[in-house]
Amino acid sequence: MLTLGVAEWILGRAVRHVLDVGCGEALWRAPLVALRPRLSYQGVDSSPYVVRRFGRRRGIQQGSFGELADLPLQDAYDLIICADMLHYVNARELGAGLAGVAARLGGVAYLPVVTSADDVDGDVHRLLRRSPAWHRARFREAGLVPLGLECYVRRDALSGLTALERWRA
Repeated sequence: MLTLGVAEWILGRAVRHVLDVGCGEALWRAPLVALRPRLSYQGVDSSPYVVRRFGRRRGIQQGSFGELADLPLQDAYDLIICADMLHYVNARELGAGLAGVAARLGGVAYLPVVTSADDVDGDVHRLLRRSPAWHRARFREAGLVPLGLECYVRRDALSGLTALERWRA
């Protein structure tokens, strides 16, 4: 799993704590735990149904992306996953959520997002198509720096990385 490998490369050790925001039914949980059985997984999802149905068994609590800073979560996570959801979040909530990610990030954040420059097939009903530059600016404002392959670290983590580990456009 790419995200696990990137986080462990950056950390120099096995990932111990994962936060999965917008996790749905926690589809990332099983493969992560299969690879790292001692891993602690915490999911956050805004759906009352998901939390009621899967919350206790799969470690999911109720919350939205924009509420991350206010949720009762650990102080730091080795890996934060926000997969297939950022392109549905309004601008105000995105800013608050990215600040929450940066505040709790102790390793690598995996933040894939569909932009206006991407060719997308499938359901695009509520997709917010913003430019790559718009998203890069929001990540930068939150203090997140790209490593490439949609992985980010906090700006203060750059000093431990080599020049070629940091992505530059």
